[in-house]
Formats: sequence, structure tokens, C-alpha cells
Amino acid sequence: MGNALIIVDVQNDFCEGGSLAVSGGAGVAAGISRLLAAEPDRWDHVVATKDYHIDPGAHFGDPPDYVECWPRHCVVGTPGSEFHPDLETGRVEAIFHKGEYAAAYSGFEGHADDGECLADWLRRHDVDRVDVVGIATDHCVRATALDAAKEGFVTTVLLDHTAAVAPETLDVALRAMDGARVAMVGEAVIRTA
Repeated sequence: MGNALIIVDVQNDFCEGGSLAVSGGAGVAAGISRLLAAEPDRWDHVVATKDYHIDPGAHFGDPPDYVECWPRHCVVGTPGSEFHPDLETGRVEAIFHKGEYAAAYSGFEGHADDGECLADWLRRHDVDRVDVVGIATDHCVRATALDAAKEGFVTTVLLDHTAAVAPETLDVALRAMDGARVAMVGEAVIRTA
């Protein structure tokens, strides 16, 4: 069996200057790239997820409440939906798009271009362990890690390579992941004003 790195939503709209920016997002993009360069043999497979909105309904709010609805972000065909330029994507074998027509936080809700879901892709590649990195620790990273554990994968979140939105939601996320027996290494990047 093997292991995989899941890179969650390291997209322009979630990094500084984006429509739903998380402080430290660009640094996370660069840090993941450095990690992949420094440890090229650490993972058998590398995959990534993308928020990929076409018309996600009530997921976009005007005004947003930042709980159930958010500013427009990661709209298909816009620069905001693209990976951040500091993220080196040469090792990414598959991209899983999520949220076209509804809210979707977990990469396990996404699918590749051929329709295959993340869990099936990982199993087809004999993966039994996953490490999760990306944006945001307290939302999509959390949801992806929880679903990975629920799907039976041994799951670790590399917190040093994630960026969180706020201390309160980060604390909730860390407790939820700990309760689901998701291993966590390091500390999430979090910058408050």
C-alpha cells in the first residue's frame, strides 16, 4: 500500500489579493512547493482539489455571512479559480473539482475530469495513508481530513502547510479532527489583524 499528499484548494481567491483571501495563503503555496522539492520521494502520489463554482446557489451570499454563505469565489473560468502561482503543480497527478452547483468543502465531494471521485482514485492507486495540506485549515482542510478518516485512510494534517481563517474556527477544527483520530503535525498558519 502507499501514501498520497492531498493539496486542498491552494487557489488565487483563497490567497492574499483574492476575493476570499486567507492570510498566509501565498506562503502556504510556496511552502508546499518547497516541501515537495525537498522530499520528492515522501509520497507515492500527489493530488489536488479545487473549489470550482459555476452556480453554487446559496453558497454565494450578498451580503455573505461567512458561515453558510460567502463572497463569490473560485468561479470557473476566472483567474481566482486557478492554482496560486507559487504552488508547483508538476507532481499533481489528478485534480478533483468540487462545488459546481452546491456548497462543497471536502475534496471527497469532488471529482476528476473523468468523473472519478477522490476516494475511488486513491483506492485504485493502492493508497492507504494520506497527508493533507492547503487552505483553509478550519474549513476545507478540516472537511477533507475528516472525510479521509471516515473513508478509512490513515490521515495526517501537516498543519505547518495550512492556513486558518480565525482562532475560534481553528480551535473547533482541531478538536473535530482530534476526535476523529486524524493525526496533526505542526501548527497552522494563522494571522489576525
